[in-house]
Amino acid sequence: MTRALILYAHPCPESFNAAVHRVVVETLEARGWQVDDCDLNKEGFSPVLTEAERRGYHDEPENIEPVRAYVERLRAAEALVLVFPVWNFGYPAILKGFLDRVFLPGVSFKLVDGKVKPNLTHIRKLAACTTYGGTRTRAFLAGDPPRKTVTRAIWHVCRPEKMRYTALYDLNRADDAARARHLARVKREMEAL
Repeated sequence: MTRALILYAHPCPESFNAAVHRVVVETLEARGWQVDDCDLNKEGFSPVLTEAERRGYHDEPENIEPVRAYVERLRAAEALVLVFPVWNFGYPAILKGFLDRVFLPGVSFKLVDGKVKPNLTHIRKLAACTTYGGTRTRAFLAGDPPRKTVTRAIWHVCRPEKMRYTALYDLNRADDAARARHLARVKREMEAL
């Protein structure tokens, strides 16, 4: 049985992202996966990296103490699935804060001679399911930071066997049919993960 940690980062339960989130959870559970559904907003996760945390950032293993429970959940996962909207060509602050506070030295990477070495290699499957208000062209012209962070930075510290990045661009103008197609695509991608 695959253990998946889902990081969900949207505050509104009526949002389209909430529908994407439900499809992800239901599809993985239907596959018999053990799902740790981490709704960052509901859990009240604080995205703020404090002065004390920054000063102790490299002090392993003490650096994990403020976020130990989240580190343990991440370490228990064999799959990591991020579900989030793209806002201002980036992650919601709560998800960015999770990466800042939990993807620590000794957790997601090791520094060896000043170089980042992967340390989440137990995560064999990585996926992101997201939406963009603007078009793919606008995201491309802005460098598409969320896509690059998932497919390069997070990918690098995991080195997964499988990776999926499923995005609906131009959500602001998507009709019901486009949204339904996207939900069906998310389901297919989670079935293939």
